[in-house]
Amino acid sequence: MAAFYDTRMPQAVGLKCATLLHAIPLLTPTMTLSIIVATDRERGIGINNRLPWRLPEDLAHFKRVTTGHPIIMGRKTFESIGRPLPGRRNIVVTRNIAWQHAGVECVSSVQEAMVLVQTPAAEQLDSDASAPAFIIGGAEIYRQMMPFCNQMIVTEIDKVFNCDTFLPALDMQAWRETAREAYHCEHNNCGYAFVTYERVAHAPN
Repeated sequence: MAAFYDTRMPQAVGLKCATLLHAIPLLTPTMTLSIIVATDRERGIGINNRLPWRLPEDLAHFKRVTTGHPIIMGRKTFESIGRPLPGRRNIVVTRNIAWQHAGVECVSSVQEAMVLVQTPAAEQLDSDASAPAFIIGGAEIYRQMMPFCNQMIVTEIDKVFNCDTFLPALDMQAWRETAREAYHCEHNNCGYAFVTYERVAHAPN
């Protein structure tokens, strides 16, 4: 799962969020910023920008956990989905300042995304700044967001799939497992578990 670290701080360029960056902290102490991801036994997460497995239970779990909350993703992840996910505030991080899509809020850095989730959306799906926000991929967004996250919700699939995108190992000095629900998937003939990790020592700024 995710032993991410990144000492780089990409500069926010959006005028609205750049102004707000000077006014409020990137993450309020009470806010839960959570990575949600599924991995195979070797920490594979995808191939050709697609999931390499069919696990309806994980899709249902993802929907159940994220509905009603902001979700943050990269442009390629959004394009692999093909549409805004309903019942959620869709925030897409992209370097292409000309890119836009109906039903999506676009930002140019993960810092802008963190500011945005702490400001009310027009739809008011989740106006509570302390409510959870979820990072849903892809690998580069996971890596950039990891220093700011305080929770991970990982579907650990006990099987190896053909993947071209991976997550590095979780640093257990910084994270502790707080919940695990284990199941078996008949379709893939393998076990899987919904596992929650909480940060015990936050990454330095």
